[in-house]
Amino acid sequence: MPLADQTYGFYIPTVSLMGVGSSKETGGQVKALGGSKALLVTDKGIVATGMAEQIKAQVEATGVEVVIFDGSEPNPTNKNVHDGLKVYQDEKCDTIITLGGGSSHDCGKGIGLVAANGGRICDYEGVNKTTKPMPPFVAINTTAGTASEMTRFCIITNTDTHVKMAIVDWRCTPSIAINDPVLMVGKPAGLTAATGMDALTHAIEAYVSTIATPITDACAIKAIELVAGYLRPVVANGENLEARDKMAYAEYLAGMAFNNASLGYVHAMAHQLGGLYNLPHGLCNAILLPSVCEFNTIANPQRFADIAVALGENVEGLSDVEAAAKGIAAIRKLSADIGIPAGLNALDVKEADFSVMAENAQKDACMLTNPRKAKLEQVIDMYKAAM
Repeated sequence: MPLADQTYGFYIPTVSLMGVGSSKETGGQVKALGGSKALLVTDKGIVATGMAEQIKAQVEATGVEVVIFDGSEPNPTNKNVHDGLKVYQDEKCDTIITLGGGSSHDCGKGIGLVAANGGRICDYEGVNKTTKPMPPFVAINTTAGTASEMTRFCIITNTDTHVKMAIVDWRCTPSIAINDPVLMVGKPAGLTAATGMDALTHAIEAYVSTIATPITDACAIKAIELVAGYLRPVVANGENLEARDKMAYAEYLAGMAFNNASLGYVHAMAHQLGGLYNLPHGLCNAILLPSVCEFNTIANPQRFADIAVALGENVEGLSDVEAAAKGIAAIRKLSADIGIPAGLNALDVKEADFSVMAENAQKDACMLTNPRKAKLEQVIDMYKAAM
């Protein structure tokens, strides 16, 4: 295709607030969006910490009413979305606030999409299926991983099929994204590790994507560098505010990268593990990442050599293929250092399910931009390699 025929979009929230204390601006931002009553979508764990009430008080101090919906679950489902939608409609809300990690944000996006467009969330699986914008939407992040607070991606598990639906729609990009590292302090080491590896996976898959651009490349490489420098320290000490802050930037930059360059087979395959086994998304990505990178290396060894350098590896004198292998080894070492299981065996994944999961992965939108095309048998082999 001639270069003149290639066009690319770039999608991010209208406003993004970063840094220590940025969540204190939530009330003013919600007020500025013009809403009168907001649905705050979160989960029961966050409600138990008192964080949801804290945000509610900040927003209500500006004169905007807030109703809390704490029905978001890990790997949010179509049922979670429609339960939240009922509250939104019954309470006559006109604005959405999400508080949490990717599960809360995706649940809130699902609510917003259906509130504006009608029907069921299952109707919007795929790319740009909506016709109307979501209500005003503020996403407040409490983990450094998914970047759902700033992306156009919404991942919802269909409880009928046990498949994670990938909804990719520019209209589900939040209006305002807030990343305050203070809200991330004290998160468990296991959660911090898994979400951090999710961010790394986003950056790597975006960097080797078939639709990567110089803008997404810059975001992806910087994100990889930040993860390499700060993920180990923040897992070791969850109170390390500097490391929390840098990981918040890492996950946001990785989000900027994959929100526009999309992803690949790591995510296409991880979605099936999450949908069938209800496993943590970041953990699945972390375990699959090295095996998929090994499969993809021949498609663009120079890119994987760049990733090795960003991870801090010395590749002087090595060929691109040798450098790529060193980078993949560094990914495995990072995962081991922060307590990620070495293989899917540790998660009780069954080889008997690989064929069905591979078939579904071949239908996942994320595989479309993977740098190497895979046959069904090769996807199965990647699952086996990750055991």
